[in-house]
Amino acid sequence: MEIRVDEGLRAYIDPLTEDEHAALERSLLAEGCRDALVLWGDLLIDGHNRYAICVKHNIPFQTIQHPHFKSMDDVHLWMIENHLGRRSVSDFQRGVLALRKKEILLARTGPEAGAAAEGGPDGGGQGSPPEGTHADGTPADDSPPWDEDAPGASAAPMRGHANPDWKPAVPSRQALARAARISSNTLGQIEKIQKSAAPELVRAVKEGAISINAAAAVASLPAERQTAAVAGGRKELQQAAREVRQAKAPPPREAPPEEPIENIADMPAEIARLRQLLAKLTDERDQLKKKVMHLTVALSEARSGSGGGDD
Repeated sequence: MEIRVDEGLRAYIDPLTEDEHAALERSLLAEGCRDALVLWGDLLIDGHNRYAICVKHNIPFQTIQHPHFKSMDDVHLWMIENHLGRRSVSDFQRGVLALRKKEILLARTGPEAGAAAEGGPDGGGQGSPPEGTHADGTPADDSPPWDEDAPGASAAPMRGHANPDWKPAVPSRQALARAARISSNTLGQIEKIQKSAAPELVRAVKEGAISINAAAAVASLPAERQTAAVAGGRKELQQAAREVRQAKAPPPREAPPEEPIENIADMPAEIARLRQLLAKLTDERDQLKKKVMHLTVALSEARSGSGGGDD
């Protein structure tokens, strides 16, 4: 069977860098193609880089079929989930993929579900998801939502859907960010970059010349100013981001006038009050340190528990 390559599908995920492509080519030449390419009929779904290298060097490869897709949207969702599971994907690309997932689900469920999803921490839309599913309507056992041939799928048009008219709700920003293993704030910044950033600024973020946080700030500037900042290099980008933050920052509050020490009538009581205040602030600081430590450990465990792989 002749394998068909769709250029739009190949470009749906950001291409490998030159170094990544060279490393993959060396690996295939040394070890062969160990992972099978994924097909939907004759259409190549996963393994575009491996396929091109194997054809170039006449390296044998295997293929497997994924027969459960019903549309190209299903293919895109599968590609998104597949790439989100890889460690090599940058935080910016994770956010881009999460937003693409949102667009697909929003198109399936309608704008009302998207509005409801933004209103609550766990999504919203067309009622609660059926038993055995996640908030976005996907099965709790992580099999794909289009997998009708999985165990228990014969009773409903889609797995777990007792009501044929029920549609999965669009996940909230928090749920999308959690699935992409980035913060909700970072996802919001990436969405702003996608909507407002000049192409040069987007490229700078992808190349690591500017952080997501700083790029979101620079994206609020006129396009010409963004382009000029990118042309000026890393320092110019950082300066532009600093200027935006300073412009948005509230004016500093004036400190209340200090009472002259000789006017304090009860000095021992004032000293006791200040000691209590110091103890309270110290306790709050210690509690915040503990929270940061727990969050750091949780983030490390989440990242180490994710799978990896090359296309």
